Amino acid sequence: MHPEPEQLASYSLFASLRPEQLEAVASLMDVTSAPAGATLVGEEAPGFSLFVLLDGTADVTREDLPLSTLRSGDFFGEIALIEEARRTATVTATSPVTLAVMYGSDFRVFERDFPDAARQMKEATAQRLERGRSSD
Repeated sequence: MHPEPEQLASYSLFASLRPEQLEAVASLMDVTSAPAGATLVGEEAPGFSLFVLLDGTADVTREDLPLSTLRSGDFFGEIALIEEARRTATVTATSPVTLAVMYGSDFRVFERDFPDAARQMKEATAQRLERGRSSD
């Protein structure tokens, strides 16, 4: 099952996309869910997908230290895809969550076909990485 394009339109990451582009992006994603307490991604694990939190909340930690709380519309997992590296943090659901998942090969299509949205994601990623370095 894919997310609804209208649902994606409400998130800042996809706000620059036209309706037909939103449909294309939605077709690159699958919807999944997880219960509260589930580890959504683990620090140092290989990363092969991007996640957009459609509903619920999750905490981000690194070395068991809190970094941030994610809410509906936030995304994660992109650092490992963009940097072609391992996950830099653990994300744990703090409530039942619904996620849109985009796998690596589809992410490359997203980058190619939607450069403005991809650039926005990369800028947010650079800010996250900078904050992470300053907290070291």
